[in-house]
Amino acid sequence: MIHVYSQENGGMWYAVAVEDEKVFATNFSSNEKRTLQSLLKSLPYDAPFQIEEKPSSFSTKLLDSLKAIFDGKNVSLSFETATDHLPAYTKRALDCTSQVPVGYVTTYGAIAKVVGGSPRAVGRAEASNPFPLLVPCHRVVRGDFSLGGYGGSSELGIKIKHEILLREDRGYEKPTTIKVNGKALSLFPVKYLQKGKKQSTIRKESHG
Repeated sequence: MIHVYSQENGGMWYAVAVEDEKVFATNFSSNEKRTLQSLLKSLPYDAPFQIEEKPSSFSTKLLDSLKAIFDGKNVSLSFETATDHLPAYTKRALDCTSQVPVGYVTTYGAIAKVVGGSPRAVGRAEASNPFPLLVPCHRVVRGDFSLGGYGGSSELGIKIKHEILLREDRGYEKPTTIKVNGKALSLFPVKYLQKGKKQSTIRKESHG
């Protein structure tokens, strides 16, 4: 049985779905009903679940960690995620995404070079991420360092993505790489987002 918990913290609602200390889904938004509805859509098809009123000690740690990530803090705790029901490509893309550290972003194209497929395919995998914040798809942006989509690609979702990344800025100056499954994943400081913002402005002005 999957147990679902939610709590309000600092004006945002956070929800988690767990079973035996394994995470099946996470979600967050400013609306309790929307948060729970989105979370339940991410659960495996026909999986039995129960919405609980009082969080367990494990779910409390998880909920607190989501809040900390949202606030741009470093989180040292690690949680096992349930991914057996996900498509193989989605699992590869999300595993790669989970290794992007605080203070950096990567691009859909950079992940595609590691896991195969196209930037668009990576974008679809990120959009179906059942573990927002826990698997930091907010740290994946377009090749021109504009934000791309988040939370259904609404303007509010993109604004929240930007705000989280700004809180995660650690002042790094130079790009770097990490090894993921023997391949190099390119990472870029959060400050590179300003480059994408300027480019987007230029495009708007040229079509204005």
